[in-house]
Amino acid sequence: MDVESVADELYGLRPAEFTALRDRRAAEARTSGDRELADRIRALRRPTLAAWASNLLVRARPDEARALVALGDGLRQAHRDLDGARLRELGRQQHVLVAALAREAQRLTAEAGEKIGEAARAQVEATLHAALADPDAAEEWVAGRLGKALSAPVGFAAAGLGGESGARHLSVVPPPSGGAREAPSTGKTGGARARLSLVGHRGGGSAKDPDGGGTAPSDAAEARRARQEREAERREAARREREEREAERRRAEEEAAAARREAAAREDAARHAADALEGAEQRAHEADLRVTELAALLKEAQARREAAHGAVREARERVRETERAAREAARHAREAAQRLARGTPRRGG
Repeated sequence: MDVESVADELYGLRPAEFTALRDRRAAEARTSGDRELADRIRALRRPTLAAWASNLLVRARPDEARALVALGDGLRQAHRDLDGARLRELGRQQHVLVAALAREAQRLTAEAGEKIGEAARAQVEATLHAALADPDAAEEWVAGRLGKALSAPVGFAAAGLGGESGARHLSVVPPPSGGAREAPSTGKTGGARARLSLVGHRGGGSAKDPDGGGTAPSDAAEARRARQEREAERREAARREREEREAERRRAEEEAAAARREAAAREDAARHAADALEGAEQRAHEADLRVTELAALLKEAQARREAAHGAVREARERVRETERAAREAARHAREAAQRLARGTPRRGG
């Protein structure tokens, strides 16, 4: 057992099942003597509903996840190439794919027995946008072990653009209101393409004018707008997180109420079972008494039967003796008659 395999197992579970199994695995590691592994397992955080839905999506639909990551690579390359047509086409694909994957995540969670609301679905979409914009975020998402949803960037993230790992976001700046202007025939990119400005570098730095003439006049306004958008995004993420916490609290209350109802039902069932047991025991006791009574009656009847059979045997013996005596008396009578007949003279002689 190692923390990677345990994390793979845990983050595929519903959030309600996470904590119990995590603590069990940590206890197993501690029992086996690996205290460090136990601490690392216990440090794994239970995922939010949106994070679990995002994990479930990438685990159940790996091909679609790879398609989203590839689309993000294409978008960043189009930004680097300043390919407006390609950006527009990939942008359309992005919106279609993100919406489809968010719906699929919602469907998968419902199949798994845990429906997610619109707030959690919006956080899934934010995670998908983050994976599109930032290769590191994409790598984190496709691992399927998110503990919380990823934050969507403001505009299009430029992480990894041109090898500058400090870049955070790119915003597509529309052309001036007066319409697109062709660039001089110097080989520089003109207004026919969208102008890109880097926003949010780790090292500070402001965007430069495309003509190399110093700081562009709109940079300050663009930076303010980007900050405002980031702040709005943070507020929205905080609001969504509050809603999700409230939804989780309500769900926990509903689960607790359901558990209480189930406990009450089980108590009623236990009482009914106890009553049934008591009745069965009483009937068994009565049956035992009846068996004892019948056994006594049977014994008495057997004794009477034995006595009757004895009387029959005695009567038969008396009958036999009487018959013998009668035969003997008949024999004596015949002999006496014979003697009498021999001793009596004949008449007329």
